[in-house]
Amino acid sequence: MIGALRGGLIVSCQARAGSPLRDVDTIVRLARAVVAGGAAAVRLNGPDDIAAVRAAVDVPVIGLWKDEALRGPDTVFVTPTVARALAVVDAGAHIVAADGTTRPRPDGRTFADLVAAVHERGVPVLADVATVADALAAQEAGADCVATTLSGYTTGTAGGDGPDLDLVTELVARLTVPVVAEGRLATPEQVAEAYARGCLAAVVGTAITNPAWLTARFAAVAPAAPTPSPDATAPHGPATAPYGTAERS
Repeated sequence: MIGALRGGLIVSCQARAGSPLRDVDTIVRLARAVVAGGAAAVRLNGPDDIAAVRAAVDVPVIGLWKDEALRGPDTVFVTPTVARALAVVDAGAHIVAADGTTRPRPDGRTFADLVAAVHERGVPVLADVATVADALAAQEAGADCVATTLSGYTTGTAGGDGPDLDLVTELVARLTVPVVAEGRLATPEQVAEAYARGCLAAVVGTAITNPAWLTARFAAVAPAAPTPSPDATAPHGPATAPYGTAERS
């Protein structure tokens, strides 16, 4: 299943609580729209969205389940427990995405435990990492693929407006498992550069599926620019900061 992602664009279709897009039917329509536009896979948060989109599209579904109560630069909240990972499997995800950093997990288990549990169900694991050390540890733990998702959103990696393409380059050189570029990819040129650096696939979220964020970029140059809403400055991913100030999907 990981190989099916090669050379394709993965689109993250997520909306946080409070967003005008936050209902399952809307996420399904977003997923259908991005698949019609050429998305090779979709990345989704939560069992309800995963199950509904799995039934509605014919591309691979990468599933995760965030615990928003744990959101922060020092905590694991993207599929943080074995129980959540297995719930993602039960919802029908073809691939489970989970925080693959070396930080403590809230259930007291290790990332290797999560990988083993998901593998027992015959499903591959995509590890979201922030650093080279994270990626090497995730590979050792059995991850089938790693993504640069969390670079810029953990203590010690925060900062930067654009994608961490240098991390993509280094991981491609040092790992034996495939690398997915993810985090702050906002233009076709950045995606093309990520592929040029050897990634298996690239993920774009906010820059495609958050119309409030997109509108705010245009409105900001209008003479009577309004103050953007919170949804316009909050990407779909783990970070709380908007693109251009210091994120990820």
